[in-house]
Amino acid sequence: MGRTIVSDAPQAVTKQWTPVRVTNPDGAGPCIILCDHASNFVPDGFGSLGLSESDLQKHIAWDPGALGVSAVMSKLLDAPLVESCVSRLIIDCNRPLNAPDLVPSLSEVTVIPANENLSEAARDERIVLSHKPYHAAIERLVREREQAGLPAPVFVAVHSYTPVYRGVTRPWHIGIIHDADDRVAAPLIASLQALGLYDVGINEPYSPADRVYYTLERHASAQGLPAVMIEIRNDLVTTVAEEKGWGELLSALLNDITKGL
Repeated sequence: MGRTIVSDAPQAVTKQWTPVRVTNPDGAGPCIILCDHASNFVPDGFGSLGLSESDLQKHIAWDPGALGVSAVMSKLLDAPLVESCVSRLIIDCNRPLNAPDLVPSLSEVTVIPANENLSEAARDERIVLSHKPYHAAIERLVREREQAGLPAPVFVAVHSYTPVYRGVTRPWHIGIIHDADDRVAAPLIASLQALGLYDVGINEPYSPADRVYYTLERHASAQGLPAVMIEIRNDLVTTVAEEKGWGELLSALLNDITKGL
């Protein structure tokens, strides 16, 4: 427990940064935690993408709070944690390669100047830089767990979202996103609702139809494995204490749920 590995990125890149990090890869718990939008880091060579520093701190660049919650869950569930270490403004690892917003030129209402009129070669470079190593790391982790004789994993993707989107207030404290397989989502929703403390969005503020479920479709649904996507409103995870509180709550609920799978 505690070992951290990095990806097989090209040597010239890994001297400066790593596109993906796997923490606690030997974790023997039932879950694998995924954090697709953990970082707002923009590697050297991309400048600021034509944006201000304040823009790069916003939700358009990453999911604030998601990594902190994920790290707590990784520890408490003894679960490997796979995180993308590059901003989704470079390339969104939670999108299929044919998605129009794979490399977004417009995010919410913000134009991303460096992403406009991107050539196919530049797009392919970003796929190799970040998208490919992220998903390869997940696949490698699943193989290693199988070789170690561990049960097939339960995938848990952790995200955060803005409380107001294009002027519309989002009332949910937490959203639980799932496809037709609700083995994890249904009991998690029921458990959260039973607490009487939270407004729980069922496939809110997003659903798989919004093309936000790609990572889980690829690594869980396609393999018949249980999965759930958790979206926490980002004004509720602005401190370490808040991240810890959500991580502890979700870990306790998922620990009970996975025992019954």
